Amino acid sequence: MAMLSIFKGCLSLSLIVMNTLLCFMPVMVLAVFKCLIPVSSVRAALNVALDRIATFWIGINNINQRYLGGTHLDVSGDCRFSINQWYMVVANHQSWVDILILQRIFNRRIPFIKFFLKRELIWVPFIGLAWWALEFPFMKRYSPALLKKRPDLKGKDIEVTKKACEKFQHFPVSIMNFLEGTRFTIEKHDQQSSPYRHLLMPKAGGLSFALNAMNGKLRQLVDVTIVYPGGTPSFFDYLRGDVSQVKVHIRVMPIESGLLGDYQNDAEYRASFQQWVNQLWQEKDQRFERILQQVNLDEEK
Repeated sequence: MAMLSIFKGCLSLSLIVMNTLLCFMPVMVLAVFKCLIPVSSVRAALNVALDRIATFWIGINNINQRYLGGTHLDVSGDCRFSINQWYMVVANHQSWVDILILQRIFNRRIPFIKFFLKRELIWVPFIGLAWWALEFPFMKRYSPALLKKRPDLKGKDIEVTKKACEKFQHFPVSIMNFLEGTRFTIEKHDQQSSPYRHLLMPKAGGLSFALNAMNGKLRQLVDVTIVYPGGTPSFFDYLRGDVSQVKVHIRVMPIESGLLGDYQNDAEYRASFQQWVNQLWQEKDQRFERILQQVNLDEEK
């Protein structure tokens, strides 16, 4: 069984690589045309074509995961979506598998999801260039020590967020934000003294800047809670079928006008928005715990 599991994982990974190489060339060709033709209407049309290629790529990967990985996704909550709406998607973050889960659930159900990525990820072979061509925003994080030495760097990530979101206003898109900013580990949880049992502390600023930069286009927030009952898996664990099930709860909330404001300069708004995000995270933590408790009850029966 162990050898079969490893074989399935290697086969699944090989198929993902082949699918990536197959889709990489047309993505790069369209990206070059987009750079050479500075006409906004043409660039917008090319962006739509690029997103469709990426949607096809995800669709093939999803078939691969369903038949080789065999992981059962138990999805509850809100399930009505539209590809013609703009969405802000937030989720807890535990593993690289989170992205595959989100793509399996939402592909062709909401507009193509754009992630905020660490700048270092642009060097990932093929995928990094594809993310660049698809206009995924790359963020560079600065440590508090560096910001103290270089005050001019403060707010650079905000500028990147605003520029990225300006491009997202021309056609429906889903913007993904892992509010914790990093994957959950016990060590990080303890270092933060996080008040949540299953989550790291959320970062409200990036979410606020994205909502405001979209000038009211984002009217629905999709709150996703991902739970791995068997423990947090690695990417290869998932591909080789060692993850029997994943519990996912989806909640869709309206983005009210009161959630918009000047996060940098309005202290009252900033405090109110942080309180709203903390409440969102408190409810997510409680939901996470309820899901685990239900899993334990089901196993005891």
